[in-house]
Amino acid sequence: MRDDDVRSSCFAALDVLQAKWGPDIPYAALVEGFNFRARRVPFLNRAFGIYRASAQRGPAALSVNSSYKQDRYQDEQTPEGVLYRYQGVDPENHFNRWLRNAHVLDVPLVYFVGTRPNWYRPFYPTFVERDIPDELRVLLTFGRMRGSYDEREPVHITDAIERRYEVGLVKKRIHQAQFRGAVLPAYRERCAICRLREVRLLDAAHIVADTEEAGEPTISNGLSLCSIHHRAYDEDLVGVAPDLRVHVSRRLLDDDDGPMLAVLKGFNGVTIATPSKKAWRPNPDRLGMRFERFLAT
Repeated sequence: MRDDDVRSSCFAALDVLQAKWGPDIPYAALVEGFNFRARRVPFLNRAFGIYRASAQRGPAALSVNSSYKQDRYQDEQTPEGVLYRYQGVDPENHFNRWLRNAHVLDVPLVYFVGTRPNWYRPFYPTFVERDIPDELRVLLTFGRMRGSYDEREPVHITDAIERRYEVGLVKKRIHQAQFRGAVLPAYRERCAICRLREVRLLDAAHIVADTEEAGEPTISNGLSLCSIHHRAYDEDLVGVAPDLRVHVSRRLLDDDDGPMLAVLKGFNGVTIATPSKKAWRPNPDRLGMRFERFLAT
């Protein structure tokens, strides 16, 4: 029994929730579950991580999850996928049998990653590519949903190169989601420049890019910015000096192209909002490194 009908209903319901909330979904919405044949079915069991719904007839897990603080599982990311730990040390307990059966049956499940307290980002379809009982963990890899909106089907990627590419994309999204989940609450979920509070329009911008040596994924290397200011910051059209003042590029200041540009120019010289906790505030040295790039542009 693969429970393809339950899994399809689960994925479709997650599509709807992400359309409403964005990539990250609050636990309060997830706990309400999804409808399957007039029954409410939970999406996950965050207490134990590995979950099989009572509505299922088959023996394989529907979802797995990792908490925001990663205090129960330590998921190791590799070029091949994510190494997800068993529940406990007995490979034959029912939680681990559900997980291992997902590998045997090659069925898609959902991997929920905690991005901030009580918020999760679902990755689906996820497959248990390899069972490693002597290490008490499995290897998770990621497929794709294909087809039209109302007829989407999970596809298991078999080509090794294509699968590694998909794993790389998911790992990047996990990093971005967890970085965003740390930075936005530190800034009380508002843009540091314009103070916009619509969470769905906020991003976590790196001060020093994560591809550079000093680009650590820490709150002090991040800024909470609305989508427009984030793009302007990434393109060095807006800079933030070590004294926390906003500088708008001469290119924009000398231009006159409508009300939106006028709004952007209006933040020239404004002091950004910062987190209340000193350790979370933007690192002056990193701000200086980034501001030098802005001045050189």
